[in-house]
Amino acid sequence: MATHNARKSQNSEFVHLYDTTLRDGTQRKGLSLSLADKLKLTELIDRFGIPYIEGGWPGSNPKDLDYFKRVKGLRLEQAKIVAFGSTCRVGADASEDKNLRALLDAQTPVVTIVGKTSNLHVTKILQTTLDENLRIIYESVKFLKERVEEVIFDAEHFFDGYLEFPEYSQKAIAAARDGGADWIVLCDTNGRSLPETITSVVAAVKAEVTDRIGIHTHNDSELAVANALAAVRAGARHIQGTINGYGERCGNANLISIIPALQLKMGMQCVPPHKLPGLTELSHTVSEIANLQPDPYAPYVGSFAFAHKAGIHVAAVEKLSSSYEHIEPEVVGNARHVVVSELSGRGNIRMLASGLGVPDGANFDAVLEQVKELEHRGFQFENAEGTVELMLRRSAPGYEKSFELLDMMVVTSKYKGLANAEAIVKVSVRGTVFHTAAEGNGPVNALDQALRKALVPSYPELAHVRLADYKVRIVDNDSATGAIARVCIEATCREKTWSTVGSSTNIIEASYQALADSFELYLLRAKEKQEKKKLKEGVA
Repeated sequence: MATHNARKSQNSEFVHLYDTTLRDGTQRKGLSLSLADKLKLTELIDRFGIPYIEGGWPGSNPKDLDYFKRVKGLRLEQAKIVAFGSTCRVGADASEDKNLRALLDAQTPVVTIVGKTSNLHVTKILQTTLDENLRIIYESVKFLKERVEEVIFDAEHFFDGYLEFPEYSQKAIAAARDGGADWIVLCDTNGRSLPETITSVVAAVKAEVTDRIGIHTHNDSELAVANALAAVRAGARHIQGTINGYGERCGNANLISIIPALQLKMGMQCVPPHKLPGLTELSHTVSEIANLQPDPYAPYVGSFAFAHKAGIHVAAVEKLSSSYEHIEPEVVGNARHVVVSELSGRGNIRMLASGLGVPDGANFDAVLEQVKELEHRGFQFENAEGTVELMLRRSAPGYEKSFELLDMMVVTSKYKGLANAEAIVKVSVRGTVFHTAAEGNGPVNALDQALRKALVPSYPELAHVRLADYKVRIVDNDSATGAIARVCIEATCREKTWSTVGSSTNIIEASYQALADSFELYLLRAKEKQEKKKLKEGVA
């Protein structure tokens, strides 16, 4: 058997992570990675400290062939690139098998091959004898091990096979062991196993066959992470998975959840400790490259993973964060999120104000009552912290309006089949009245343009504010066209974003509320920043 990896000899509690996002992860419906994407992800995963990166199947498609050529030009910090394939064909000699030759041509330091370990799959799917399957496993592993640094054997459908015919499944992985495999990876290919099954089977394999055990789980029973951790408890020291759990059907074991569970809760090491605060960024960046929306409710890294809404919970977290948080969010690069709603208590408002840097003197009780009253009327503030911040700033001593709407009119028309919208606003800014009009490709766009015309002469910095998102939701569907509309706007400026909300039976009025709040919040923040700068310069 091959010499153990150096890191294992230095630390017996090291768990070797194996990332298969570039191959198994791309089997998720709707996920497709270009060659450039795969190379970017390789560098990203390497920098985070995951030691194995499976690049693809070089014998299956031109993109993977190109990947293995191009990846040689990357300056990786520590990861080993892995080529993936299968055992040689039934009746064939390993040395003449095209698939195994393609693996060698990839010129990677590590090769992984998958083989059948379930007697049912051998006889019904592979359609050969049990002895022939043992032969091709042994000879394939031996052929590769004589030519590459490290060989990993993925025992496909191992847990299913073990429960049906344990003697044969053990013979199959023993053949891989005898051929020189560095790791024997037990695969829960259909994702049907429960943690107790994983634990007992891994323990049995460790006692009877080898202690160089890995685990590869799928999430069909929503137990992929739990099963991987159960395998580690039973003695496995190699985990295969994907970033964000991407994979076929319900996905693979999610390395993003496995890493902090191992490192923070089980006393194992799997990535350099100083890399852990980059976990959230890693998850979100991979989502962006994969062109998939990050799951806001994902454990550890979701934007709502540490969100607190109930007043009693927030009051407890303010005193002792561990009362409702299983880890400190900053440890994995995330942050606490205090949600304000009709279920909030005074603590929600106070903690939100503290997190947003709202000036002292805000009337928390008055703002809390305003929130409850407005939510009763159709507003919702869970995703509109900007409006709540504006309420807090308005309640503080010394607040002055940046502008005041005196009159507004929006007209839509259709002439010769072409729709048109025009908005007219009358706005008071520091005692001066501005009367402006603008056209737009819709009523809200026209309103936005007219309001900017009125405000930018006095506040030129507003020209840099951009509306990034606009959403409308009907609150009371039973009222049909007379229903209350809720409008949420997300604005952005120089990498800063904020969200505001408006609600009314008049969608134009609701849009104006959200739009005006968005502009005023930006102006109040800018004014405060300028005052702090002057104060600092005066002290200096």
